[in-house]
Amino acid sequence: MKIVKKYFLIFSLFCYAGLSANELTVCASCEYPTIKEAVQLAQSGDTLIIEPGTYFESDIQIEKPLTILGINYPVIDGQEKSYIINITSDSVTIKGLSLKNIGRSYTTDFAAIRTYKVKYFHFEDIKLDNPFFGFHIEKSSNGVIKNNIIRGNAVSEHNSGNGIHLWHSSKIQILNNSIENMRDGIYFEFVKHSIVRDNVSRNNIRYGLHFMFSNDDRYEKNLFEKNGAGVAVMFSKNIYMKYNTFRLNWGSASYGLLLKEINDAVITHNQFDQNTIGVNADGANRIVFENNSFNNNGWAIRFLGACYGNKILQNNFLHNALDISYKGNMNGNIFDRNFWSEYTGYDLNKDNIGDVPYRPVKLFSYVVNNTPETIILLRSLFVDIINFSEKVSPIFTPDNLKDFNPLMKPVINND
Repeated sequence: MKIVKKYFLIFSLFCYAGLSANELTVCASCEYPTIKEAVQLAQSGDTLIIEPGTYFESDIQIEKPLTILGINYPVIDGQEKSYIINITSDSVTIKGLSLKNIGRSYTTDFAAIRTYKVKYFHFEDIKLDNPFFGFHIEKSSNGVIKNNIIRGNAVSEHNSGNGIHLWHSSKIQILNNSIENMRDGIYFEFVKHSIVRDNVSRNNIRYGLHFMFSNDDRYEKNLFEKNGAGVAVMFSKNIYMKYNTFRLNWGSASYGLLLKEINDAVITHNQFDQNTIGVNADGANRIVFENNSFNNNGWAIRFLGACYGNKILQNNFLHNALDISYKGNMNGNIFDRNFWSEYTGYDLNKDNIGDVPYRPVKLFSYVVNNTPETIILLRSLFVDIINFSEKVSPIFTPDNLKDFNPLMKPVINND
């Protein structure tokens, strides 16, 4: 019996050795001079080592589990023909490549790397230069897109693509990427249970990050700077937004964060600095704004129509031209224990809560909402007079739109 077991063990080891992964090296003088040839001849589970150099290749089809590793960022130049790498297999890892000159089309979303109906992919340390789309992820799940640099040349929305584009996907991690000069830096459409963390998205012509019809996602610790607008969260629910910075998103219709038809979200510990509008909320319901800082924005938060049940708690409003702009009735919205730099009340019992409620909405913001050109009157004596009259005898803004417990000192944003 022991002899049988021994031969069975030897046979098993022999079989395992026969199925173990191989390494295929690709270079001009190697057995595999092109990446496409190496991919075709590789077995499932093999690793391709790409030596330094420039490879003029496109439309590389990966239909089996593979690992592709670049040495010193070998360049794959797509010569603007098509995709560079198109993946339709689970368990593909790609690291250390430089991809450039992806094809452009008005009918096909060409990308540097595209996945379609795949699971367990990992893309890391990849440089993308002049992509149409950078990463185009369709109907895929359980993937990681990490430490990549995407540099586009987008000029207008109609002929440009997104840096990282996800469609009908789930459980994707987008971590520590740098994205510039694309249409949208990161785009989610029908995406769920995914996370965007530690990314820098700047100088994109539309949004730094864009959600459409996506639920149960979170983004945190990202920088959104100098985009057409920072982030747009539209027709989505259960989005968790924490420790992000929105800064220098300027323009006549720009904002740090747009909320459009969104329900049940948390916005906490974020920094909104020098945006035309910090948060533009339209059809936003049951949102918790807590421990955020709004510094030197045009408007800190602008509430448009159909906003119900929102809570604005313990935020800092520092030196904004207009803190709050508001339309309609209170609708269950609550302002409580915020710090307002323009608050001039007193605190006789020294409990750090002002003894007089603060009214954050000025009549002038109502006037500007209806006639935007009047913004040129900001800081004038006339505006001070009409704001004072509204403060004494409210006519246009809800009388109970007050912070009944304004703080005397800024909130220290600790967890």
